Amino acid sequence: MRWSLLTAVAPLTWGTTYYVTKHALPADFPLWGSVLRALPAGLVLLLVVRRLPRGAWWWRSLVLGTLSMGAFFALVYVAAQLLPSSVASTVMATSPVVMMLVAWALLAQRPRVLALAGAGLGVAGVAAMLLTGGGDVRVVGVVASVAAMLMSSVGFVLATRWADGVDVVSSTAWQLVAGGLVLVPFAVAVEGAPPALDARAVLGFAYVSLVATAVAYLAWFTGLRRLPAGTVGLVGLLNPVAGVLLGVLLAGETLTPLQVAGVAVVLLGVVLGQPVVERALRARRDRRTETCTVDVPADAHAARRPVTASARPPVATAPTGPTRPGAARRPHVASQSRR
Repeated sequence: MRWSLLTAVAPLTWGTTYYVTKHALPADFPLWGSVLRALPAGLVLLLVVRRLPRGAWWWRSLVLGTLSMGAFFALVYVAAQLLPSSVASTVMATSPVVMMLVAWALLAQRPRVLALAGAGLGVAGVAAMLLTGGGDVRVVGVVASVAAMLMSSVGFVLATRWADGVDVVSSTAWQLVAGGLVLVPFAVAVEGAPPALDARAVLGFAYVSLVATAVAYLAWFTGLRRLPAGTVGLVGLLNPVAGVLLGVLLAGETLTPLQVAGVAVVLLGVVLGQPVVERALRARRDRRTETCTVDVPADAHAARRPVTASARPPVATAPTGPTRPGAARRPHVASQSRR
């Protein structure tokens, strides 16, 4: 359970990025915003480990950095600018189902029944919040959120598959640096020079980069090394909960009763899909089985054991055919001797 709690740091902080992005960061620079989120976080972690990639990890870092960070951050940035924070964060909550399917295909991690049930509840809760949320829901923003969710799910599972022999801090640093560098030429070509930042934007980027990226991804990738990918994906359902609550508390966004019920269903799905719950239910079932079992003495089992023909005592029967003359008169002689 402790690894699930550690992993939860990531989605809880990610859920806050929608509000921070919308209210503190420049609105018209999604590519530069993604660079300023990923690159500083990666450089800080790289200074900590002081280690460069070797061998296959050069191209692996590029692939993972693009899927899980570079393109992902840009798409999330676009979604945050075009959607209410509650809607943008709940779209990402559908990732557990995708992560389970990708992990099944690439890692042979067969989804558990309760994990699938938890994911189903999570999707139902997400639908309740998404379909009834207030604010302007733009199609481009929804498409950006869905694309970000699909790319990150594949990237997370691949990171688990390629994790052997490299510590989590190093691999996270390499991915963040690669993801940031990949976006730099696109940011220059599309958006020109970096945006001018005021004090509010600097503080916003500091939080998003160091807390919601460096710390969050360390917690997330640590969870992926300790837990099944499907379980980690379920913990990610806390993302919309944080986004919704922050939108209500700070942005004045309103929730309908159905959305409140959706939040409760999402939380139920997260709890239900945890391995500790499955183990507890299995232990309870085993205890019930032991309670219902009655100890029967060994002699009782022996008394109920079927008797074979060879073990039965002989039974006297009347003669059915002719016998010798002497044999027929013996009972009469014995009777006379007793008189």
